[in-house]
This record gives sequence, structure tokens and C-alpha cells, in this order.
Amino acid sequence: MSENIIKYKCLPTSEFIFDKFSLKSIRFEDRNLVLKWRNEQVFHLRQSEKLTVEEQDHYFINVVSKLYEVDRPNQLLFSFFENDEMVAYGGLVHINWTDQHAEVSFLINTDLQSHNFEYYWTSYLKIISEIAFEHLKFHKIFTYAFDLRPQLYPILIKAGFIFEARLKEHCYFESKFIDVLIHSKYATTI
Repeated sequence: MSENIIKYKCLPTSEFIFDKFSLKSIRFEDRNLVLKWRNEQVFHLRQSEKLTVEEQDHYFINVVSKLYEVDRPNQLLFSFFENDEMVAYGGLVHINWTDQHAEVSFLINTDLQSHNFEYYWTSYLKIISEIAFEHLKFHKIFTYAFDLRPQLYPILIKAGFIFEARLKEHCYFESKFIDVLIHSKYATTI
């Protein structure tokens, strides 16, 4: 993946700023931190096993790099910085351009989760909502979360999301079925 591919065709810039935070189009050099955090937090991701360096490199070279080449990619991935230090990553995934909606994805540095969870989520949701509604003109963004992190749901509500659905026993996790919760935010409610 070439380092000069830094802007998605569907967005006006490769960087969005809010307060001391910036959201930048994900870079090849960010892949190892993403790998580390994903492997440390498999428990709440739709990822059944830990990723290898080879798998991560392959994904960035063969999937992520191609996202910059199309007008309407199926996902937009970003690195999230606080004062120029990468502290998380996320994006809009499972994008449906016809129906104008996307799922919100976000993963914080594992070491920062326990004391900055709400702080980072709140700032991230502000920026990603701006991208989705003001720049992409989406109708709706939503979260799809295993019912494992109850501290997340009040943050979503404060950020203007509404609880939309509970999918009962929807995913098999650690030898049992667990619920999935969906929260949505609409362009008409911002």
C-alpha cells in the first residue's frame, strides 16, 4: 500500500479534527497497532481468532489499499489520534450506499480503555457523525455490539443514538449464545 494514498475519493480531506483529536485515513504503518489491539480484544469483535502479522499485512495490501481507489468503498477506516498519538482506530463499515447507512466501528488502545473509555468514544462519535452526515450525506449510522460492554450504551445515548433492537441469543460466544444490541443515529436527529 503506497503511503501517498491517504484520501478516500468520497471525502474532501484525509483528516478531520475535533478539539485535540484527529481522525485520519488509515495508513499502512498503523497496521501493527491495529493488529495488537484487535488480538487483545477479540472478545467483543466479530473475529473468531487472533490475527497473524501475515494476515494483517495481506489485509492492508489487498483490501485496505483498494478502498482508496473506488468512489464508493464498502468501508472507510481511520486512525484516531490524540495530540498526534494514535490511541484508537475505527470507521464506517458495511456501508450501504443505496440505503445511505453504515455501521460504526471503533477500537481503543487496550491500555487506555479502563480510564478513558467514555472520553474517547464521545470524541470519536462526534467526528464520525460529522463525516457520515455532513460529508457523506448518510441517512443513518448504527452500532452492532455484543452485549458484553454495558458501559458503552449510555455513551451512545448521550451522543444522540437511540436503542433500536436487541437480537436475542444472536451470536455464539464462549460456549453460549449472547445478545447483540443495535443503537442508531439518524441524520434527522442531529
